[in-house]
Amino acid sequence: MMHSMRPAISVGRSLVAVTATAATVAVTAVAFAASSVAAAPANTMALVPGDTCTAADLGTRHPYIKTTEASPTITHFKGWYVTQGTTGSQTVTTSTETVISVSVTGTVEGDFGIEALQKAGAKLGLEVKVTYTSSSSESNAVTWNFSQPAYYGVYKGTKKVTGTYGSLNCNRVQQSGGSWALKWIEGPGSGSFTTYTTLEEGVVRCEDTVPANSIMARAQDLLDCGSPTARAEHPAGAVAPTAKQTRDRLVQYLAPTAGATSAGQPNAAGSSVRAALDCAAGVYRIDVPGQPLNWSAPLLTNDGIRLRKSTIFSAHLDNWRLCNVTENNGILEASLWNWGNGGCATIPAGSANLERANLTTASCVEDDLQRFYIYRDVPGSSRIGVQNKYTGSMMGYDRYADGELIRQYSSGRQDGTGTFALTGV
Repeated sequence: MMHSMRPAISVGRSLVAVTATAATVAVTAVAFAASSVAAAPANTMALVPGDTCTAADLGTRHPYIKTTEASPTITHFKGWYVTQGTTGSQTVTTSTETVISVSVTGTVEGDFGIEALQKAGAKLGLEVKVTYTSSSSESNAVTWNFSQPAYYGVYKGTKKVTGTYGSLNCNRVQQSGGSWALKWIEGPGSGSFTTYTTLEEGVVRCEDTVPANSIMARAQDLLDCGSPTARAEHPAGAVAPTAKQTRDRLVQYLAPTAGATSAGQPNAAGSSVRAALDCAAGVYRIDVPGQPLNWSAPLLTNDGIRLRKSTIFSAHLDNWRLCNVTENNGILEASLWNWGNGGCATIPAGSANLERANLTTASCVEDDLQRFYIYRDVPGSSRIGVQNKYTGSMMGYDRYADGELIRQYSSGRQDGTGTFALTGV
């Protein structure tokens, strides 16, 4: 089933803290019950590395905003002459200048991305778009009452908000005195985001005094007040785009589109390249703490890993080994090999970008979709959280029931159902 199954004694030692005997689990059950009901910080918007978390948070994560920037941006514009006799209310159809699409890279389109955008807006004190939309979907018509003849720039604009984020995960941290505690740490995974505030509309003239670095100032810049067009007499109505508008549109047209294909994509499903696994000697069940159900691998290739009760007929489908284990800053990384079907736990490549995609098993290959970060409770407890390395999502389930699928959730299960127990068999 595998090319290599060499016991890794040094790795086995590193797992002592996460493998508990039945007696130890019984002793720590009361402690876990107390810690899991301890209130997590009520305001997750304010979480920072070093804040206290609980065992119930092991299967969750939250974005941590590193940098933010808000820049006034014109999304729609039209130069417009109003001459004597043409004043009054007019509806002007503007042209699209800049398209801003809401995006969060490095994560599936789920709760994590929404929370990242909310935190970015809160950090800047702005109301921002948190759904996956684009400024080009906004109406380009502006109705305005022109009170006097002049050369106007009719515009719609917004504040484009960009920045970077990291991931906050709950993991055990050793204190200066040698004791252990659960803390929010900056876990693997980071990315960037783009969003924008509600569009505002208006008109501006060359002779108007406007605040610097404002949306109106950006519109006045597009009006190109020093150009011959601005100085010349002109019939009432639309004015051809200025040289600056034409130049700016060309720059945007030539810019690379978001989400372009990059290197490092996961291997395609069905790859024949098998990984040579170096597995620790221990065999484990991945249990629901205090409950009889645990992860059970599928017999059929089109099925997923489900919660099942272990019996004499389980055929080792409930037995897992941790393979090719590494540890970095207290976070374990491993492949999860199933004894019963010989496959490795994975998120299928075709559904990797989907919230609630099923966890399943496949032939073991060198693929980040088959690698998982394991977050651990303090020594003496077997509680863990499991995160897919490629998608960044945490593993959990919708409801506790026999046959329920294990799925990925971008922010994990905030009710604690993403916390499991790694129990030695």
